[in-house]
Amino acid sequence: MALLTIVRRLQLLRPCQLLRVSLSSAHRFIPSPLPPSSAMLCFSQAFHQTPCRQCKHTPHSACRRPYEIMDFSAESAEGTRGEIRLGLEEIRERVQKARDFASGDEAVAFLDDSDVRPDKDFIFSLIWDLREEWKLAFLVYKWGERWDCVVEKTCCLMIWLLGNHGKFGTAWTLVHELYRASKDTQQAMLILIDRYAAANNPDKAIETFHLMQKFKFSPEQKTYFVFLNILCKHGNIEEAEQFMYLNKKFSPLETESFNIILNGWCNIATDVYEAKRIWREMSKCCIEPDGNSYTHMISCFSTVGNLFDSLRLYDEMKKRGWVPGLEVYHSLIYVLTRENCSSEALKTIDRMKETGLKPNSATYNLVIRPLCEAEKFEDARIVLARMLEDDISPTIETYHELLKGETLEGTLGVLSHMRKSRLGPSRETFLLILDKFLKTGQSENALKIWSEMNEYEIKPDREHYKVLVEGFAKCGLIAKAKEFYSEMTSSFGLNDDPSLKKLLEEPVRKEARAKKGEGQMTIVRRITKGNGLQRGRRSSLVRIRKNR
Repeated sequence: MALLTIVRRLQLLRPCQLLRVSLSSAHRFIPSPLPPSSAMLCFSQAFHQTPCRQCKHTPHSACRRPYEIMDFSAESAEGTRGEIRLGLEEIRERVQKARDFASGDEAVAFLDDSDVRPDKDFIFSLIWDLREEWKLAFLVYKWGERWDCVVEKTCCLMIWLLGNHGKFGTAWTLVHELYRASKDTQQAMLILIDRYAAANNPDKAIETFHLMQKFKFSPEQKTYFVFLNILCKHGNIEEAEQFMYLNKKFSPLETESFNIILNGWCNIATDVYEAKRIWREMSKCCIEPDGNSYTHMISCFSTVGNLFDSLRLYDEMKKRGWVPGLEVYHSLIYVLTRENCSSEALKTIDRMKETGLKPNSATYNLVIRPLCEAEKFEDARIVLARMLEDDISPTIETYHELLKGETLEGTLGVLSHMRKSRLGPSRETFLLILDKFLKTGQSENALKIWSEMNEYEIKPDREHYKVLVEGFAKCGLIAKAKEFYSEMTSSFGLNDDPSLKKLLEEPVRKEARAKKGEGQMTIVRRITKGNGLQRGRRSSLVRIRKNR
């Protein structure tokens, strides 16, 4: 009740109305937001129009310019200080109890009564921990406001979290609060645009972008590129391309904007046809491709296994003076290995070293992965030996690929080596091994691996049980499958799984149908294609067969 009260107070005004009220008093000359249909046809007037340039090209190395917004998961992955972690465990239980209070003020006061005195890092970490429960996270946010612990980063996190849960109205109120406090709203609104695009609502994302431009009187073109990248990142590539063309009067077409669209088709949608079309459009618009353009295209051709075009563009790239980067060499190494040219892939690694680029674990994984997919496990082990000779440590992905071809004894050896290297094994490692053994009918080996999980302190979850039950059922070991299904639903308190329940009941139904059909007559009609019903000696028109 307390959380709903807080939210309702903030949602009394619609987000666009809140922004319009604030803007109208100080800047009455700014028009109200345009509807989506009109918004698509114009762009911020602050971008001055520049004449169309002649085709130019200045050789330099291929490198990407990042167009990313604030990454909260990366910041949280850095870890939380020990003293903060201790306080989080104490306050979380109190936050859970606070949800039952009648009003928001009482709930916040209840949190105040705790011995914990929050700071900005504490509030940020607690909101991140509660990201799956937006109401509790919002309560912590209001508590942080009382202690003056809410900074711009925390506000942006809360907006991102609300957007994840589709609570855009509440998110807009926080943007309004930022604006009233004379703080920069650009990052907050870019996060809103990102969440709209993630929710497959590109029209709202475009409308928000236009509204954002009305906040800024000297907008940077980088913001425009960030916006295009957000649309493409979430699969709204057609909308991003359309937006780019419709607004070329205010933001002239150039290589960077085309590269963002090209990256969408090449590396997000992996659509070779559309990527080639954009490549031709660049030529029509007199836009010269740069190193990034070639990098995107080579990556796309490599992903779909087109070795010829990957090498052709690589040669063309060098002839035009662009220096291939690590990503280009990675694309070539992968497609060469995939197309049975692993020796050439290893020579490419040598050429890469000659240019001054250092191979890393990802470089060798791009050779090992396709070799393991082709079940060339001995060749993959030879590449692993070379990897170790270059003093490059394998990653957990390396071991996962190699595990696909190991026997039970070899699997146990790899698991032991992973633990010594402090690279797991993880829950995903055991999922992969159990699935491999059960798909190949090695149910006894699967059971041995199941018993090994305790030794590596991996607690089985729903996914592990699902793999076991499905695997045993398909191997015909229905009694064993039922045993694990019962353990899953009772001992571990997991809910019934309708798909697994149906799978376990299927053999019973088949047996019942077989008994029901016993002793019945079946009429079989023999029909030869093109000749209708056959008569005479060669076949009878109708045969009677009795089921046994």
